Formats: sequence, structure tokens, C-alpha cells
Amino acid sequence: MNVVPRDLMTETAISSADFRGAMRHLTGGVSVITAGRGKDVTGMTVTSVTSLSVEPPTLLVSINRDASSFPLIRRHGAFGVSILNADQLDVAERFAGKGGLKGADRFKGAEWVTAVSGVPLLVGALSALDCEVEEIMERHSHGIVIGRVRSVRNSTRNAALAYWHGQYVAVDQDEDAARLADVSVPVSVRRGV
Repeated sequence: MNVVPRDLMTETAISSADFRGAMRHLTGGVSVITAGRGKDVTGMTVTSVTSLSVEPPTLLVSINRDASSFPLIRRHGAFGVSILNADQLDVAERFAGKGGLKGADRFKGAEWVTAVSGVPLLVGALSALDCEVEEIMERHSHGIVIGRVRSVRNSTRNAALAYWHGQYVAVDQDEDAARLADVSVPVSVRRGV
């Protein structure tokens, strides 16, 4: 592992509220991370899934070490990523803890398939990925989990669920492109032609 040694400057106090406020300006795609096997399953809603590499197909996700998913990911060495479509707001809220549901109860009300690794993947998600844990790096309150993607299921849907400023937002490629075209300035006007 390459580590760049450096002297960290003395940190100024940044309040968690200020940091959260800054991070709310990032728009994030909404995914459900699933972990475990059989009846010993759980999952969580995240906006922290990031592509790491195409060759080999690898991604990373940041997970709070106190989350119920973290020990199952560590124990089984696998996790699922279901990238939610705009119609799956109820799934996002359930896996975010709305209604107090925990563990296997969060999976009720949606259709799931079992991946080769044993983790559940959401039917109808924009994409569903079965991942094998390659490495977990623990920093502060979270674990950065690097996952090698073992299988991908893509749908033909174009409308995604995003999270911005503390709210879920639907992003529809076709509808939003049409709206932008309606309000865009013609190219000839922008160029001064």
C-alpha cells in the first residue's frame, strides 16, 4: 500500500453541523447496500457508492462501523449494491430506518433475488451489483469498503433517485433533458451570431 507521509496541520474546530451543511450541497445517487445471508440480513440506504476502477470492475462504499450492515459485510466478505430508480422512494426510506424497521423486516414490500454471493439484490433497481470485499480500511467512524464487482444486473430505466439538501429528488434523463432544452439559450445566441 502506498502511504504518503505528511505532517497534518493543527486542525481548526469545524462543527459537525457546518460539515453536514456543506455535504448537503453534494447531490448523491441513492443506493441500498445489503449484507448477510438467509434470514440474517440487513441493509442501509447510502449515497456514498463510488466507482473505483473499470479494470477490474471495483467500487467503494463508506459505511459507519456502528451500522448493522458493517459486521455482516466483514463476516461474509460480500455485499450488494442496488442503485435505486425514482419509483423506489419507499425502499430508500425503509432502509434509512423510517418506521423503525430493522434487519430482515426492511426487505418486506419489495421483490429481491439472491446473488451468487448470497446477498439480496433489489428487483427493478437501475442496477444491482454483487460485490466481494477486497479490502476494508477503517478511518474514524467509518469503514471504506472496496468491493470487486462479481455480477451486474442493469435495467432499462432512466429515472434515478438522488439525495440533495436533505430530500430525495427524482432525476429523469428524458424529462430533465426536455426541460433543459426548453430553457436553454440557443447556441447562436451564446456565440453572439
